[in-house]
Amino acid sequence: MEFHDNRHTRAGHVHLAVKDLQNLKHFYKEVIGLNILSENEKAVYFTADGRVPLVILEEKRGASPADSRAAGLYHFALLLPARRDLASVMRHLSEFGYPLRGASDHQFSEALYLDDPEGNQIEIYCDRPKEEWDWQDGELPFVSDPLDAGGILNEGQNQKWSGLPNQTVLGHIHLFVNDLNLAKDFYCDGLGFDITIPFRNNALFVSSGGYHHHIGLNTWKGHEAPAPDPESLGMQWYSIIFAKSEERESAISRLNLAGHEVWNEHGMPFTRDPSGNVIKLLV
Repeated sequence: MEFHDNRHTRAGHVHLAVKDLQNLKHFYKEVIGLNILSENEKAVYFTADGRVPLVILEEKRGASPADSRAAGLYHFALLLPARRDLASVMRHLSEFGYPLRGASDHQFSEALYLDDPEGNQIEIYCDRPKEEWDWQDGELPFVSDPLDAGGILNEGQNQKWSGLPNQTVLGHIHLFVNDLNLAKDFYCDGLGFDITIPFRNNALFVSSGGYHHHIGLNTWKGHEAPAPDPESLGMQWYSIIFAKSEERESAISRLNLAGHEVWNEHGMPFTRDPSGNVIKLLV
């Protein structure tokens, strides 16, 4: 998938702490259509292609629910390879009877939104051809139009449900933060992303290599939003995959110079954005 291969710095996977692992395992397998890559008593790793993890569920039965006022995950987004695949997902969710939170046409993409049984929001989307993206002076518009559900379903009339396609990736991650200027400094000056949709509707979107966005950031919970509690349910961390190891090392150096903590767990570097969202830095 263009913009999500080894030429680009991009989102990799998301790690969620959940209360009821078996219930969430059923949801991500049967409702969402991911495959199990590996599992143990406390965790399940989900994949689309049988190699790369996209969603990790870790059971924390005694953990408290995530603070609804805090920064953290707004949604993670699974990118499908084609519009007909979105039709297949729409038909499957309708037949399964699982409710949607919403659906939108963003001009550069078409998207469905739903919550998992513990309230983690998921976007499932497909991109429009990049030639149709409305770039103006290096920026894209902030648009949420009604989705043409009928047109999508007509295009995918012969597409049968067999789970998410192998080429499905984590297209982007969208986060609640409490300061967009600090977020811009961290994600752009620190991690090296470029701004694509700047400071509209209290949101900021950044990417690598000319994608519409690999990371979305918003202050819709306000500037007083506290950092997420690492002991609560919800997102524990998400990963960013750098195109090259030297790009990761440069980013770590920039983060250190700017005073952002970078630490190692099991030989892997982690950092935390200014709002407290934890990021695993991969290559």
